Amino acid sequence: MAQAVEEWYKQMPIITRSYLTAAIVTTIGCSLEIISPYNLYLNPRLVFKQYQLWRLVTNFLYFRKMDLDFLFHMFFLARYCKLLEENSFRGRTADFFYMLLFGASVLTGIVLIGGMVPYVSESFAKIIFLSNSLTFMMVYVWSKQNPFIHMSFLGLFTFTAAYLPWVLLGFSVLVGASAWVDLLGMIAGHAYYFLEDVYPRMTGRRPLRTPSFIKVLFADEAVVVTRPAAVRFAAPPAEEAHQD
Repeated sequence: MAQAVEEWYKQMPIITRSYLTAAIVTTIGCSLEIISPYNLYLNPRLVFKQYQLWRLVTNFLYFRKMDLDFLFHMFFLARYCKLLEENSFRGRTADFFYMLLFGASVLTGIVLIGGMVPYVSESFAKIIFLSNSLTFMMVYVWSKQNPFIHMSFLGLFTFTAAYLPWVLLGFSVLVGASAWVDLLGMIAGHAYYFLEDVYPRMTGRRPLRTPSFIKVLFADEAVVVTRPAAVRFAAPPAEEAHQD
């Protein structure tokens, strides 16, 4: 069993494995009181006035206490992050990293701006960890890129992947979780989907080009398909056959 888990872990692509490891280590560290969540959460005042810039990253690594909800999000992180990196972004690790960076930036910007808007600032002030929203963003992007895959929710009903984010949003509301967390992930995911897939088809321009300095960090190996040499698809001409 342990060997199977080890093999499964080693076969994960680099970004998925790194993010999953960081999330589990951070959450376990907080549960064991080795790390304090108060040093991780997103606090604009501490970020911009005391220059605690690490909070812009660490708030995406903590998934609250280790319970069923934690396992639920770890499953979705391992599954959909892996599916995106291995399929849609195969051989494009830098582009996948840039997608996560874009999503994290959009989520952070929404929370920071929303915290300054009257009537909704109180709701945004309660969002101090965006890890669940970033995970939901990956689910949304995957569902947009694979809309016709048939899925089942707890064996109760079937639907296509295009409706997966809405099904999960409805489930979150039913169990009493905040809908804002999932909605933010959907907004960030749709922003990426529109700018990466829809807008280029409409205008021929692609605004989300991965910067060169990010591409330098990830040296993707080109996928090479070897074509067999001297393969015949028909019988050789009579003259050639006679010469042989």
